[in-house]
Parts: sequence; structure tokens; C-alpha cells
Amino acid sequence: MAPSSRQGSSSRSKPSSRPGAPSAKPGTKPAAPSRGPRPKPVAGRGGERTPKRRVDRDGDQYSERPERTASGPSLKNPFRSSRDVHNERGVTPLHRPVAGFALEAVGRIMLEGRYADKVIERAFKFEKNMGARDRRQFAELVYELVRWFRRYGHAVGWDIETRTPAVEDLWGWLAAHLVEKSIMSGNTDGRPALPNWPELSSFNPELIADKLADLERGTDATTMAIRESVPDWFYLNGMKELGSHWPRFLRELNRQAPVIIRANTLKCTREELKARLAEEESLGPDEAYETKNGLILKERRNIFTAAAFKEGWFEVQDGASQQVADLVGAQPGERVIDACAGAGGKTLAIAANMKNKGKLIALDVHENKITELRRRVARAGIDTVEARLIESGKTIKRLENSADRVLLDVPCSGSGVLRRNPDAKWKFMPEDLDRVRTIQAEILDEYSSMVKPGGTLVYATCSILPSENDEQVKKFLSRNSRFTLKEERHFDPGQNGYDGFYAAVMIAKS
Repeated sequence: MAPSSRQGSSSRSKPSSRPGAPSAKPGTKPAAPSRGPRPKPVAGRGGERTPKRRVDRDGDQYSERPERTASGPSLKNPFRSSRDVHNERGVTPLHRPVAGFALEAVGRIMLEGRYADKVIERAFKFEKNMGARDRRQFAELVYELVRWFRRYGHAVGWDIETRTPAVEDLWGWLAAHLVEKSIMSGNTDGRPALPNWPELSSFNPELIADKLADLERGTDATTMAIRESVPDWFYLNGMKELGSHWPRFLRELNRQAPVIIRANTLKCTREELKARLAEEESLGPDEAYETKNGLILKERRNIFTAAAFKEGWFEVQDGASQQVADLVGAQPGERVIDACAGAGGKTLAIAANMKNKGKLIALDVHENKITELRRRVARAGIDTVEARLIESGKTIKRLENSADRVLLDVPCSGSGVLRRNPDAKWKFMPEDLDRVRTIQAEILDEYSSMVKPGGTLVYATCSILPSENDEQVKKFLSRNSRFTLKEERHFDPGQNGYDGFYAAVMIAKS
């Protein structure tokens, strides 16, 4: 809901000779020698809260490229070393340098509080030797290790709720991941496998498999939180708000998200886009269920390099998000405000529905998002969008009673989109949930003034928690008699393969 230098792999095969060295953790052989001072505790892990969670995901900037240590991958092209490729029983072939590089990235995300998408984006920018297969393997491994961070840590004897690992400890997380994949492949002959790498030599795959199997038998809250790999507080809050639905939603939120795109109807139809992708990219996408212009890709691919994307024929947008934009009901010639526009995903969809006629004002408090929105608007060939930065309450005051329709896609926990942002569940804290609920109420009270009499107000979140959704709307309506509820939509995570969203459509009295 901080850069560091690269650290190379280190062998765990030698027992510690330190006096009073602790005994080996479950799932490992005797402990490795001390590796020096550890990073500061990550937020919410029983120590100092560092770093502070940023409101803006896109504001994570890096000042310099990290240095490689001598023990890190140092080949001219380390990602093409055939001797590092393994294919043990049931284990997906994986380049050892790619694995080490992925663990460094996971360290930046989980131990330093960086955002996963920015870490991966930066890796691709600087590691130009990685080919398409390596990039895909790297990104998917990073996301899997972040998604199952608590589960895999438990499998090798770590309780991340109480103590924080160092980067070199993360080879254990990789061991747990490979063991689980080995078991799931069904080709283990009852014996989970690990590749013959020195960094993994201290881990016993059978003990790891036993630890993972034990999780499936537990029913208490802590075991369930570990099994579904979420913080204790997050699991307990979900049970409180969603009851018996929560375990099912968690399972869906831990699945890999599909790639869904929306045809830009200002430039093409869905059918024309589908045909072009088939011809130019050898893709045969299916129509995304319950969307007007969505397509879902059958295979994961970097489609941002496609000519159709560069020419503005489509945008990547989840199917539920597309439906939320359609709920606004914007018509050609109307005056519409997207008051929490971000980088403009829904703004672009609404503009297409308006057929480039009328006025669409896109507002946000972050200047970098406004800049990105303008770039996307230009690529999409949209002439009706005016992007404005919210500098103070005066920005909203000047727009009172001016809009036929207002969309409030408010800041939220992001609990409905954890498939795409698995690191968010480790950064979001209980106090953050209280904070965003306060912000949501303030935005509803203040920004609803922009709706003119008889106009439409749409409140939306990418959360599945009632306290941010239904309950927030009920409280708003109880203190604001000007609006009445017309329609509510709950988009459960996994429904039609989409993310979790909520939307409420309200009408202002004439």
C-alpha cells in the first residue's frame, strides 16, 4: 500500500568460526561468517523507520550509477555466460549473473525502500548487455522475490517482521523460489532441486520444501500472513474489512498481472489495432472482456517499442481502469475535470470518449506527473486536454460549479493493484492507511464543489477496502446533501483477470 554499491555473491559453504556463533537456521547448513554491518532496518521491521514513504512514485531519482564490486559480475557481457546456465530437474533455466543482479535489485527495493519499477527501469537503462530474454527473466524474478518476500524468507528461517536480512542473505530467498518452482513444475521425482552454485550450497532444498509445505497446513493469522506474503497488520486489517473474501482476494493479488492495452479510438478501432499488432508484432491479442476498446495480450512482451505505441494507437491500461473511465460518461462537447489525473491513464480514455470535442481539464499536485501527462496527450493526438498543476486551494476555487463531470481518482492504499506493484504492501504502513482516508475525505469535500448543478461526480480508488470505498462515500453523502448516489461498482481483483477497483457515481442536485 537510497543507492548502495553492488555486492557480489558470497559462498555460504564454510561454517562460522566465531565464538558463540548461532546455530544454523532451518533450511540451511551451518551459518556463514559475519559479513560486517547490516543496512538500517526497513520500515516496519522492528527498528528505525527508514526511509520515509514518498507520496509520489515517480519522484524516485538516482544521482549516480552504482559501482560494481570486484566480486560482482565482471565479464564484458556477463549475461551471456553459458557456463552459468542450469537446467536441473524442474528448475527453469536461469543465468547465474542475472540471478545475482536480480538479488541486488531486490535489496534496493526491500532493504532501501526504493520502488520496484524505478529500480528495474534503471537497471535496463544502464545494463545494456542484457538481451530481451535476460531482461524478461530479470524483471519477472525481481517481482516474484518481492511478491513472496515474507514467504521465501520464512522458508530459510527469517522472520522479516522482526529482523532485516542483508543483501548477501537474499540468496536464500532465491533458493526458496527455485525450490518452490521446482516442486510446482512436477518434474522433481519427489526431490526438489537447486542448481550447483556456491551461493546456494548451504541450503537444503528438502528442508525448504518442508517449511513451505507446513505453511499450507496452518490456519492461524500469522501463518496465513506468511503464506500469502503480507505484513501481519495488513492481513488482519483485510480480515476485519473483507472477512471471508480476503483470503481469495489475496490469492488473486499474488498472481502475475496480464498485459492489457486500450485502443486509442481517436486513431484506430480495436479491430484495426488487433490486426496491426498481429502483422507487425506477431501478437494475437484477445478482446478484453467488458471493455469497449481493450485487448489482452496472450504473452508478456515489451510493447513500448512497437510502432503502433509510438504512433499513439494504444495505451497500456488495466481492464477495470478502462471501465472506471467509461463510468464517467463523458460526452463530446462537455466540460470535464479529472481532478487527480496523475500521469493521465484515465484522462486519455475520457478524452477518446469525448471524441476530441469539448474541454477536459486534468489536475494534479505533482509537476512531474503533469509533464508526463502532457507528453502522453501529445502522442495520443488529443487537442482538448488542458493539464494544470494544483498549486493551492485557489486552483479548485476558480473551478467551482464549472464542470459537467468530475472524476476523483483519489490517493489510496493501492490494495487492488498489488499484482502490479507488489512492493507497495511492504512500504504501506497502518498510519499511511489513516492518512489516505483523511485525504480522501478532504478531496471529496473540497473538489466536489467543481461539479455544476445537475452534474456528475465519480469517486474512484484502486483499493478493495470498504473503509476507502463504500464507507467513504456514505460518510460524504451524510454530510453533503447536494449529491445522491446513482451507481456503485466493485471490481474484485482477478475478476476477468483485472485489478481491484471501486467507483461510485453521484449526481448533483439541479
